[in-house]
Amino acid sequence: MLELFNGCPTSSVGRPDKEIRVYDLLDSLQIEYQRLDHEAATNMAVCAEIDLSLQATICKNLFLCNRQETSFYLLMMPGNKKFLTKELSKQLGISRLSFAPATYMEKYLDITPGSVSVMGLMNDAEKKVQLVIDEDVLKGEYIGCHPCINTSSLRLKTADLTEKFLPVVKHEPIIVHLTGGE
Repeated sequence: MLELFNGCPTSSVGRPDKEIRVYDLLDSLQIEYQRLDHEAATNMAVCAEIDLSLQATICKNLFLCNRQETSFYLLMMPGNKKFLTKELSKQLGISRLSFAPATYMEKYLDITPGSVSVMGLMNDAEKKVQLVIDEDVLKGEYIGCHPCINTSSLRLKTADLTEKFLPVVKHEPIIVHLTGGE
């Protein structure tokens, strides 16, 4: 099992600025969190070890857009639930959703593929990205996410995310009910 650390790293050497900005914001909001440093989470074996260590609701984070690439969405859903485009499109009243090009992810959230996280909303000053959360994500006491980089993961209280972080970054989520085809 990987080791959890409380709070930000003692040194920012070798860590990207966007990661340090996440820690600084969480600290300024007095949000307690545990940090897990690990190899890049690019395969299921690494993800499974992270999940075991964090003991939190680990989300599948999908960056989506409409056909015209004019509306953008960050979907948070349980990692074990199947994503069905049609199911979400219907609830959002959008004819067709697809995965958004990485250029928009970097432009609006300062995140690269593989590091998609709700923490990226702190970089969306223009409010171009609508947060969408599956209701099952909100049922757990803790939530796991990346600090805008996939070589670390965070565990924080779900209530702190919804009651402290999201109001400060001014992103009101749309709550949806996804079944994953069950």
